[in-house]
Amino acid sequence: MEAANLTVAATGVSLPLGSEAGSFSPSPGGVIGSTPGGAALPGREPPFSVFTVLVVTLLVLLIAATFLWNLLVLVTILRVRAFHRVPHNLVASTAVSDVLVAALVMPLSLVSELSAGRRWLLGRSLCHVWISFDVLCCTASIWNVAAIALDRYWTITRHLQYTLRTRRRASALMIALTWALSALIALAPLLFGWGEAYDPRRQRCQVSQEPSYAVFSTCGAFYLPLGVVLFVYWKIYKAAKFRFGRRRGAVLPLPATMQVKEAPHEAEMVFTARRPVVAFQMSGDSWREQKEKRAAVMVGILIGVFVLCWIPFFLAELISPLCACSLPPIWKSIFLWLGYSNSFFNPLIYTAFNKNYNNAFKSLFSRQR
Repeated sequence: MEAANLTVAATGVSLPLGSEAGSFSPSPGGVIGSTPGGAALPGREPPFSVFTVLVVTLLVLLIAATFLWNLLVLVTILRVRAFHRVPHNLVASTAVSDVLVAALVMPLSLVSELSAGRRWLLGRSLCHVWISFDVLCCTASIWNVAAIALDRYWTITRHLQYTLRTRRRASALMIALTWALSALIALAPLLFGWGEAYDPRRQRCQVSQEPSYAVFSTCGAFYLPLGVVLFVYWKIYKAAKFRFGRRRGAVLPLPATMQVKEAPHEAEMVFTARRPVVAFQMSGDSWREQKEKRAAVMVGILIGVFVLCWIPFFLAELISPLCACSLPPIWKSIFLWLGYSNSFFNPLIYTAFNKNYNNAFKSLFSRQR
């Protein structure tokens, strides 16, 4: 969750170099570059390569797009009265965490990537602030995804008991727990002396590498919510399959000589080779089925993207401190920014499956003209 965590400890990795082999070293942009024979001009930093410039440009665009898209979602929720209810408060909480990731975390991570040798040149105090916001915002973003999945699960499986009042209270409680747990994980090293984020001698700024904190933080920030969302989506899939299958099975046999005309939007005709049958499916049920199916697909895509974005980073975060080993810096950078990109995909996913957001966006822009 932090760029400085992507550096290789000076004593952790050694690259065997021959007299004629090319040596690889981090370029100022955090991208591995090469110099023939390991030669480097004394007193001069290696120049930015074209590839480095392209990568930095893409990262800047990612930061800007993540910030603007989540800000647009927040403004829409605040301005449209119909969105002042569940589940849009959960979406707003997710957008807040993702906006903070784009505004406070990703830019400083990029600055660290651009510094020679990925050194932290902004001092100890700012290092602690950055690391705390990094862990806080990324953890809150992850737990907000779990909260959205839980809300959808209860809506589908307990739609009679899960009333509007109950849903409002549950969502408020989940939001409060999300931010409280995220703050606890982020501030634990500062409050309880659980390792040090800043190393003045090596000018490193990274999340505490204390093995016990690595287990605590990775489990609390990722593996626990991962277990929640996977279990919840499995239950959503089973419940939706059972409910929709049961409705299709509710048929009424008719005499073979009776003719039945299909009434559009009122009944769905189902015929077999031996005996005609009709399954009555009122338009209200059909609308609810389509809505629940669309919501289940949205949650599935949201969970899938979340897992693909974050699991490489958190696997490395858990394994590296425990085995005292380290990945090459280039792979750590890739894993880190892949995780950050989840904050860009979140608003795209839950607005793409909700036509109300698209209509609200169009209305918002038309008013500005």
